[in-house]
Amino acid sequence: MAKTQDMTAMFKDMMGAFPVDTAAMEDAFKSATTLNEKLSGVALDAAEKSTEVSNKWTKETLAKLAEMSKAKSEPADYAKAMTEFASSTAEFAAENMAAFAEIAKKVQMDTVELMMAAGKDMSEEAQTAMKKATTDAQAAVKKATTK
Repeated sequence: MAKTQDMTAMFKDMMGAFPVDTAAMEDAFKSATTLNEKLSGVALDAAEKSTEVSNKWTKETLAKLAEMSKAKSEPADYAKAMTEFASSTAEFAAENMAAFAEIAKKVQMDTVELMMAAGKDMSEEAQTAMKKATTDAQAAVKKATTK
């Protein structure tokens, strides 16, 4: 009578032989946290620059308001001051909106650059991990079936 293989023992040996590669998971976690740190840096830098633009805009507007609100000797000077204020306010608005647009553009470029680099890194890590897992799995199957 032919000897019947103990399938339970074979599967137990095979599963025990599969290595659990925690280093790959740790590397993936480190990559993700590094990416999050870089993305947070981009966002915080943009917030800081936006705040600087807003503060500058507010100071310029208040300075022009102070100038406009000074007492004038001639009634026509009030109309002139209001016209100058409106003109300078429109100019400040255009300049500051352009500054905000530059900040947004830099955030977009930095984010795309980070995501592309992260995608490349993660793809390489996954490829390496899959090659190792395939090699280890083949060795484990071979070991389990030769017993």
